Amino acid sequence: MSVGDSDMLGVTIAGIKMKTPVMTASGTFGFGLEYKDFVNLNKIGAVVVKGTTLLPRSGNQGRRIAETPAGMLNSIGLENPGVDEFLSEILPRLKEYDVPVIVNISGNTVEEYGELAARLNVADVAGVELNISCPNVKEGGIAFGTNCDSASAVVKQVKSNTDLPVIVKLSPNVTDIVAMAQSVEDAGADAISLINTLLGMSIDIHKWRPVLGNVVGGLSGPAVKPIAVRMVWQVARAVKVPVIGMGGIVTAVDAIEFMLAGASAVAVGTANFINPCAAQSVADGMKDYIKQRGLSHVSELVGKVNL
Repeated sequence: MSVGDSDMLGVTIAGIKMKTPVMTASGTFGFGLEYKDFVNLNKIGAVVVKGTTLLPRSGNQGRRIAETPAGMLNSIGLENPGVDEFLSEILPRLKEYDVPVIVNISGNTVEEYGELAARLNVADVAGVELNISCPNVKEGGIAFGTNCDSASAVVKQVKSNTDLPVIVKLSPNVTDIVAMAQSVEDAGADAISLINTLLGMSIDIHKWRPVLGNVVGGLSGPAVKPIAVRMVWQVARAVKVPVIGMGGIVTAVDAIEFMLAGASAVAVGTANFINPCAAQSVADGMKDYIKQRGLSHVSELVGKVNL
């Protein structure tokens, strides 16, 4: 990427400086290192690593991924080696690359989120992204991401345990996405990312059984993009913190839609399974579009949809 390209695409989100506004979505890019032989990690806006928990998790039993029309279902179950191994084995290898590393964290309780944030409050981590679409064990299984009070409590706990920028990833499986966004902003979120996956299900008509071992899973891919764009537009108009848009982004055209809707940055997810270089190609396409439109910087797109 040339100096001119960096000047055209470089953004700062919640204090995190990125060469392009295109990040990788958590859970779709591993820890980044898995893709190093296919894509130049130094040219990605930021690597958001897969969901990390306090202790190692083996994930859900049975089939965990299923293809759907224009997308996929997944019920991985947060399989990961735990925060200790991430800090001792993975992060030292990631810091060899000139790319911000954002750690997506998940907890069963408010206290676990706080402990994770404290453990990850180190120089080589650029920020934390809160996956609040998890069961709240102490509150009878209610997902943090579907209850404003629970979501706020998580954000406050994390903010009190870290100096890093805190990005809150919102679940679309709610009645009022704007109310959720405003609640986490009021609690201190530095940025908001959306959308996480929609809850979906697939059935094997030959076996008369669910395809996924966990019965239901998260739907992602191009099929969810119109919903994601709508929610980004709603949230961006209601909050003051930066919004990171995601959900079905495959091409630069998709990313530009999110920017026009109000996103200051975007994340590529499911497309990484099809094209390991998706984040880089999306950024290249955005650069070409900016030049064609006679614009000087990608920020000139943000929220400029004509209503």
